[in-house]
Amino acid sequence: NTGEVSLSGHPMEVSRDLLTEVQERLAKAGMQVIEARISHLAYAPEIASAMLQRQQANAIIAARQKIVEGAVGMVETALEMLSSKKIIELDGERRATMVSNLLVVLCSERGTTPVVNAGSLY
Repeated sequence: NTGEVSLSGHPMEVSRDLLTEVQERLAKAGMQVIEARISHLAYAPEIASAMLQRQQANAIIAARQKIVEGAVGMVETALEMLSSKKIIELDGERRATMVSNLLVVLCSERGTTPVVNAGSLY
């Protein structure tokens, strides 16, 4: 939440609150606290692991979005070039097949193996 004080977002405020808390407790013993701050913060292993998984998932999603955006742009360019240069006229079904095949090839994590059809498709 944006209204909550956090160590990462408000380190000075957290340090000031920590100083106040510690001073209140130690004042009873006649001690004065000059400074108090957190110099090291570690999460429990299971929390750290969950946070890392979340970061990795977000990175994977962002990378996939970039790949898909790039692939869609490349497919769009390819179809426009084929049409404008009158290399081939594609009906709706063939256009959809070409889009599907190109997106599979461009978005795949592994290299693809081309298949050449020696017979007629239609």
